[in-house]
Amino acid sequence: MADRTPPLSVEELHTLVAGGEIDTVVLAFPDMQGRLQGKRFAARFFLDEVLHHGTEGCNYLLAVDTEMNTVDGYAMSSWDRGYGDFAMHPDLATLRRVPWNAGTAMLVADLAWNDGSPVAAAPRQILRRQLERLAELGYTAQVGTELEFIVFKDTYEAAWDANYRGLTPANQYNIDYSVLGTGRIEPLLRRIRNEMAQAGLTVESAKGECNPGQHEIAFRYDEALVTCDQHAVYKTGAKEIAAQEGVSLTFMAKYNEREGNSCHIHLSLTDADGRNVFADGQGMSEVMRHFLAGQLAALRDFSLLYAPNINSY
Repeated sequence: MADRTPPLSVEELHTLVAGGEIDTVVLAFPDMQGRLQGKRFAARFFLDEVLHHGTEGCNYLLAVDTEMNTVDGYAMSSWDRGYGDFAMHPDLATLRRVPWNAGTAMLVADLAWNDGSPVAAAPRQILRRQLERLAELGYTAQVGTELEFIVFKDTYEAAWDANYRGLTPANQYNIDYSVLGTGRIEPLLRRIRNEMAQAGLTVESAKGECNPGQHEIAFRYDEALVTCDQHAVYKTGAKEIAAQEGVSLTFMAKYNEREGNSCHIHLSLTDADGRNVFADGQGMSEVMRHFLAGQLAALRDFSLLYAPNINSY
């Protein structure tokens, strides 16, 4: 099990702000697309006001498409009902420094309505509810995610102007496991690895992948909520570091007709004694069999709802 001590304590934040080392605090939450949305606060104002009372954000942020256009049909937020706010409450367990932005710390927020009730549709709250149900059975979920990305030599602005076509990948050929291939962009990979470690993530390794310019950085597994928070921090931070280096990267699942950027999810369940309940010493446990049956049932239901002709492909 990983150490559950927050990467940065509130007391340490007070000291760093008083000493002028931290002047900005980011408070953000993951939206429906997994992007971090929120605000940058003056650090002193955050400590004096936001730390204890939270802040607000427009509730349309959970009712938009990938291009931030508002979408009709949501009960909690719509043009017809008017756009209101929800409260953003900082989760102190997520407080960390942001090494790639000078003088900056960050926290992840939980969302609530004005009456204090949680925003049920918030991705973080959906996960919390599932983890609570799992805890009632005596289990804890351990999760690791592996994200692949493609690096381009073009800046984000140049990629936008080119309509994301004709971009130049950082590597011109398949560099799967190639040390020479990762060495070509090691300054960028090194920054991401080291600065994620300084932000409290446990970095394992970096390796090349198949699609030109494709790479992967892996992190150690942790409890599900911790991993998912770090997943969002990593994606945002990697993009910000790339922009500072004058390049761009994308985690898009299928950028072109070649190998896509996978998000491999490693999941296991442990009991109160920390034992993996997916294995029973003889192979697959009964819990694991039920887990796989549930996954297959979910895939079947998804196929029936969204891909009725899947068997014809």
